Amino acid sequence: MNLRPQDMAKALKRMGIASTDLSVVEVIFRCEDKDIVIQQPQVTKVNMMGQETYQVVGKAIDKPRVISISQEDVDTVVAQTGATAQDARLAIEKHQGDLAAAILDLKP
Repeated sequence: MNLRPQDMAKALKRMGIASTDLSVVEVIFRCEDKDIVIQQPQVTKVNMMGQETYQVVGKAIDKPRVISISQEDVDTVVAQTGATAQDARLAIEKHQGDLAAAILDLKP
């Protein structure tokens, strides 16, 4: 059974399902430890009985999360904990840039 896209859209609309193709350049899913990037995806917005969902189709690339740690961040953790700069930097990396968590981790 081959349905034309127009017929499929009409059938879905009768069931209360509306879909819209979106012109999207890039989709990024930000996970705790990495980003998932989809370049030039096909994105469809689907509205089914008031509930909106998005369908994303394309080639996904995993990008590890790179944390930028400034000297000011290291100095803050050292001042709050008395730890060495190296230990402070390691704690900041361990907690993915969360200074409060790094400080709590290093406090005795």
